[in-house]
Amino acid sequence: MFEATIEKSRVAPYFDAVSQHVDEAKIRIDDDGLNIRAVDPANVQMVDGSLSSLAFESYNAEMGVIGVNLSRLNSILGNANKSDLVHFQLDPEVRKLTITIENLEFTMALIDPDSIRQEPELPDLSLDAKVIIEGSEFRDAIKAVNMVADHTLFSYDHGHAEIYGEGDTDDATIDLSDNDGVHDITAHDAGDSLFSLDYLKNFKKMVNKDTMVTVRVGDDFPMMVEFGLKDGHIQIDGMLAPRIQD
Repeated sequence: MFEATIEKSRVAPYFDAVSQHVDEAKIRIDDDGLNIRAVDPANVQMVDGSLSSLAFESYNAEMGVIGVNLSRLNSILGNANKSDLVHFQLDPEVRKLTITIENLEFTMALIDPDSIRQEPELPDLSLDAKVIIEGSEFRDAIKAVNMVADHTLFSYDHGHAEIYGEGDTDDATIDLSDNDGVHDITAHDAGDSLFSLDYLKNFKKMVNKDTMVTVRVGDDFPMMVEFGLKDGHIQIDGMLAPRIQD
C-alpha cells in the first residue's frame, strides 16, 4: 500500500537528482519515506537518495518495493507547477501508479523490480580529505574545468585543496583554499584522484546553488558527494569512481 500527497517543489528535486545516474530504479517504501540506491550500467557512479515522509502533506505506506521508469515519472511531474500538490496512489495488483495533479490524472505502468539491476552495497571507505563547499562554488568549479578538459584532478595536502584540468592547449586551476564559498577543508594526508567530467557533470546537475555540499576523496579513491535539499527532507549521497592514473 502506498498513498501520499506532496508539493511538486518537494518531490521533483528528489527524482530529478536520482535520474542523473539511472533511468530505472527500485523505490523502497516504508514508514520513514522513500529510498533509492542505484548504480549506473558502467559501474562508475552510484546514488543513495532518501525522501523523508515528513516532506509529504499526507503519507500512508506499507513496506514494499516498486520499479519505476524515472524519465517517465519526471515527464509527468513536469505538468505540475511548483506549488501544485501531487497525489500518488499505488495499485499493487495491476502494478500501476496513479499520479494526480489538479485535474490531471496519469496512470503509469510500473516495472518488475526483479528486472532492475540489483542495488549496490554501500562501500565503507576511509577517505583522507573533506571539503565543505557552497553549491554555487561546486557548480562553478566543475563548469570552469570542463571548459578546457575532459578529466579533472582533485588534489589535497592538509589544509589545501584544488581542482585542476588540463586540455590539449589550455588548463584551469581552482584553488579551493582561497575561496569564500569553501567553509572547511580537512585533509589528513596528501593525495589526488582523477575523475571524468562527463560523469562529474551529473553531480553538478543534482546540486542547487544554495545547497551546502560535502565532498570527500582519497588518493586514487572515489569521490563522495553528499548534500541535503528541502530543509533536509531530501538526502543525496553520490559516489564517483576515479580514473586510475599510470
